[in-house]
Amino acid sequence: MRIGVPREVRPGETMVAATPKTVTQLIGLGYEVVVEHGAGERAHFPDAAYAAAGAFVEAAEEVWKSNIILKVYEPTDEEFHHVFPGQIITSIMAPARNEELIRKLSASGATGLALDAVPRISRAQALDVLSSQANVAGYRAVVEAAHAYGSLLNGQVTAAGKVPPANVFVIGAGVAGLAAIGTAVSLGAIVHATDVRPEVAEQVQSMGGDFVHIDDSAEVSTDGYAKEMSSDQEARAMELYARESAASDIVITTALIPGRPAPTLITREMVANMKPGSVIVDMAAANGGNCELTVKDQKVVSENGVIILGYTDLAGRLPTQSSQLFGTNVVNLMKLLTPAKDGVAVLDFEDVVQRNMTVVRDGEVTWPPPPVNVSAAPVPAAASATAPTDVVKVDPEAERARKSRRTIFLAALVLVVFALIGSFSPPALLGNWTVFLLAIFVGFYVISNVSHSLHTPLMAETNAISGIIMVGALLQVGSDNPVITVMAFIAILVASINVFGGFLVTRRMLSMFTKG
Repeated sequence: MRIGVPREVRPGETMVAATPKTVTQLIGLGYEVVVEHGAGERAHFPDAAYAAAGAFVEAAEEVWKSNIILKVYEPTDEEFHHVFPGQIITSIMAPARNEELIRKLSASGATGLALDAVPRISRAQALDVLSSQANVAGYRAVVEAAHAYGSLLNGQVTAAGKVPPANVFVIGAGVAGLAAIGTAVSLGAIVHATDVRPEVAEQVQSMGGDFVHIDDSAEVSTDGYAKEMSSDQEARAMELYARESAASDIVITTALIPGRPAPTLITREMVANMKPGSVIVDMAAANGGNCELTVKDQKVVSENGVIILGYTDLAGRLPTQSSQLFGTNVVNLMKLLTPAKDGVAVLDFEDVVQRNMTVVRDGEVTWPPPPVNVSAAPVPAAASATAPTDVVKVDPEAERARKSRRTIFLAALVLVVFALIGSFSPPALLGNWTVFLLAIFVGFYVISNVSHSLHTPLMAETNAISGIIMVGALLQVGSDNPVITVMAFIAILVASINVFGGFLVTRRMLSMFTKG
């Protein structure tokens, strides 16, 4: 079978559905690939690179004669003139809100696979174009915000004065939101984020952001997407959005409800209360926007000087990387459709991934697919036989006070023990105990504040420390004192386990990134 990759004809579109690298992979599956002249030039992939990868570079008419068409977005009216019965069209289709496209596909007799209808299950992540593109878009949203903001995102102390870090507020902690959080944190901003799904709090914290809870009673997601909130939750959320946006320099909104217009989260009144020069990047602009003042694909400046960016081509502003990720998603789809690697695509409706993606099959409308219930949260423990009579809510202030008292008590206890040891021990031992206790305190506070992303380098450092311990223990293992000998032997054993175990874990982690 032949795969065709036409040039995207939507105004301003920079991406392409296959790159020279992914063309090589498609040919490896047994397909013949034909690419339209200039299809990848806006993503910096020249025709010569496709030819070198083994593709045929032809005119549009020849490309559209292919059995399978790979596109970024759905065919235009002009392109539909080339579609024929039995042809497979793969692209982003937004079938939940594009009935006209479904009608056209059905009338043409073709098969339509919506790349944006992949179910949220682990096996389908490798072909989820929404996630791969949202990741790039989240990064680009922060870049656009920093450009419009006109000031530094990281705090600095210079001879000319102190520059405070920018405050960034991210609404929605999906793929795009997490990418925005990570990018803003890496640029030195102070980042707060919120989401109606309470289970994503840990993900926000792992990216270096502070999670702001809307409501402790928020419903846990059952399909990986946010649910529509109750009126009470919505009121609390709007209060939080108003408070955080007024205190922020940059607000990035990513909230979407599948199959419905984007909810309005930032009202006109909230914008009026924001600081002049603040920036809002509305990543939901394509679906109507989360900000009341958003204009699709436009930069708007409010009366009080707040900048609202409604760009819908954020991923397309990094076309090389976006096309490569998109092309890899498509390759993974073609691997799924070509289990024999013989260049013949086989659509299996027994596979939930293929079934969910199929909008039309040989002219027969198959949308919407049967529901797939997946959970983004841990499975709750089985209910107890005896229901609790009361649910006790812990006061955060009281909990902090209790922890503070416990810390003071433990510190006092350590000081008392240390004083007792010091009164009955020789001066040399007292000095060693002082160093030992200081090392414990320093080590605890240093390790507990290390970012998750630095745990692997930290392991290498602890291996070095364990090596020093091992050398010291080897020097003492030959002591005439049996107690010292036993302690030295234990130290050698424990340090050896730490060193060799650390190397084994590191080796296993590195092997995960080794091709083949």
